[in-house]
Amino acid sequence: MTGYARLQGRIGLVGVVTLGAGTAIGVSIFSVLQPAAQLAGSGLLIGILIAGLPMLLFATMYSYLGSALPISGASYDWPRLFIHPVVGFAITWLRIVANVGALVVLSLVLVRYLSAAFALPLKTTMGVAITAVFALNYFGVRIAAGAQTVLMGLLLVLLAAFVVRGAPRVESTHIGPLFAMGAWAIATSVPFLASLFLGIESAADVGEEIRNAHRNLPLGIGLAIALTAVVYGAVAFVALGLVGPGRLAGSDAPLLDAARVPFGTWAVPLIVGAAVVAILKTMNAAALTFSRSLFAMGRSGVLPSALARIHPKFETPHVAVLTGYCAAMSGLLLPSTVMFLLLAVNIPTMLKYMACSLSAVRVAMRYPQIHARSRLRLSPRWVQILGYSAATCALAIGLVGTGADWRPYALVGTWLVIGLLYWMWRRPADTGPSIEAILRIQESP
Repeated sequence: MTGYARLQGRIGLVGVVTLGAGTAIGVSIFSVLQPAAQLAGSGLLIGILIAGLPMLLFATMYSYLGSALPISGASYDWPRLFIHPVVGFAITWLRIVANVGALVVLSLVLVRYLSAAFALPLKTTMGVAITAVFALNYFGVRIAAGAQTVLMGLLLVLLAAFVVRGAPRVESTHIGPLFAMGAWAIATSVPFLASLFLGIESAADVGEEIRNAHRNLPLGIGLAIALTAVVYGAVAFVALGLVGPGRLAGSDAPLLDAARVPFGTWAVPLIVGAAVVAILKTMNAAALTFSRSLFAMGRSGVLPSALARIHPKFETPHVAVLTGYCAAMSGLLLPSTVMFLLLAVNIPTMLKYMACSLSAVRVAMRYPQIHARSRLRLSPRWVQILGYSAATCALAIGLVGTGADWRPYALVGTWLVIGLLYWMWRRPADTGPSIEAILRIQESP
């Protein structure tokens, strides 16, 4: 453990909630309604319910492991420690594609909504937004988490205004039969609608930086899930009831078109403002978790050790932040198609959920000392049942999307092959902290 770089706890319970809900309640509600309505029509309401069920399983597994072994870069370190180092590497290697895709689709939708009010150059504005969020993360996690809390509060106020003003004008005829396009159509919409909840576990990836993580991490994730479910259910129902699935399916800014019904000309500042706040907030959280996964890989030696350097003044993994920034900027070369980008994010994320769920199973079966540290008082048997169920759901959701667009699967598969070839060529030694060493550090005064 000589030279082990450990990040300091500076995030409280509110920060955990706003990181989780702030990541989930963001770009998806402004973008995913269009492809979901194209695929499932009004059945997207059922799709949201179906997509939310496995997310409860994933969040339970993250809460269980996060309260037992909080560590920054957890989505890398848990599979590395409890399954195999190459699994941790592969998951986090694929997360590079997912994080880049997330930041690109976020900035893309940001420009689309801003274009309703201003004429802006697409790629240049996307680059400015990416630069801004990485700059926040470079100068300190408290700054990034504080910005997240402020943006989250503002977004909830704006979305509440949409729901309260729009609800009295909802027409049931606009919603129509929920199964009009068939059960399979609803199923194919689930991978897109799952993106509504992606990132609910984001705080687990900054576990070392959370004060009293054993308590605040599971409690914060639970509160984030409840908040996210209420917000999405209300907004989706009102949007459908205002304009119907056909109009949502044909719009590049579906919530804006829905808001025009109750707000008229005021819809543009309201929804554009909400979209800007939501997207910047989600981009901020994505940059935070992206840099921490690179930091964890550098700390373990599977990527250059420079990624594990901590800034002497700002106490941030500044090299990892800059590396993530360069990767995100290169993502501006990807196709500017929301469906393509959402699937490119979804596939690696489902594989990450599957690996971390299986990691939880291994802890329950083989590591009683770590199991006993968890604040979620689940028996080992229940952890196994829930963990295997979560892993199965993640695999199923990841595969269903092949019916929508095969190209993201080709991109992710190619990137995985490159990563495995890199692993075989370099054969990096796992110099990351062992389970015993992590426990010693966390239990020391």
